[in-house]
Amino acid sequence: MTAAAGGPGQVLIGAPALRERLASGERTILLDVRWALGDPHGREHYLAGHLPGAVYVDLESQLAAPGSAARGRHPLPDPAAFEQAARGWGIDDGDTVVAYDAVGGMSAARLWWLLRDGGMARCYLLDGGLAAWQAAGGPLESGDVRPAPGAVRLVPGQMPVLALEDVADFARTQLLFDARAAERYRGETEPVDPKAGHIPGAVSAPTAANLQADGRFLPAEDLVERFRRLGAGPAGTGAGKQVAVYCGSGITAAHEVAALAQAGIEAALYPGSWSQWSNQPGLPVATGNEPGGSTAAGGQWQASGGAGSVGA
Repeated sequence: MTAAAGGPGQVLIGAPALRERLASGERTILLDVRWALGDPHGREHYLAGHLPGAVYVDLESQLAAPGSAARGRHPLPDPAAFEQAARGWGIDDGDTVVAYDAVGGMSAARLWWLLRDGGMARCYLLDGGLAAWQAAGGPLESGDVRPAPGAVRLVPGQMPVLALEDVADFARTQLLFDARAAERYRGETEPVDPKAGHIPGAVSAPTAANLQADGRFLPAEDLVERFRRLGAGPAGTGAGKQVAVYCGSGITAAHEVAALAQAGIEAALYPGSWSQWSNQPGLPVATGNEPGGSTAAGGQWQASGGAGSVGA
């Protein structure tokens, strides 16, 4: 696991605070990251209505490299290509960036993670996303926004990452969270990847449970309590173990990393996630409710269920 430069900080900005900031004229880059597993129409949703001045970010082409069995469905993007994309969104060094989506931050968190990894400390998630903005009386505009290019310089490597070769040992000795829906963890269904189940030793921690019914994150104290029950605690609390997170392909795992950061807990991202692990011949697969579960090296498993399952 590579080391991070700096600990967790502020992750969220509320819709009322964002409205005040924009009204004051403070420079703010708004990025719309609407995407969901099984819904390829994010750009169309953006064009129909988005925060004023927001630029559309395409998760599949700009926040991920081409997928493969060896690397997973959504590998981290090439650093140079991601920096070029960030410049295309109009970002300059030192800018404040706010990312949002329409799914409680589950796709926008990927952008938040990548920008934080590149050294942008003032990058935030709009708490509650598009719904919270509208509930706060925020206006929408339609059509495309094409800003003047920025000149941001990103230095990747500022966030901790867990590599495939380190996952098994980490799961045995530290705390590995599985951020997918519980039924995928248990191996009851698998909508997109070749095998059903979880990495042996991983603890089920669905990232959807980090959100309130309206799509906003739980209060920080509630997140602290949730992760305490799962065995993780903020620095200085004696929790002891390092934390890492995976999901289906490294998208919603970034959302769990953000929730952990809100709770004061630094966590590594396993970018390849289940889509990489489940494609490696001979790697063990566990099923059931428990971290060890019923474990097997397992062959191919025919996917079933809908494509909208949480845990991309």
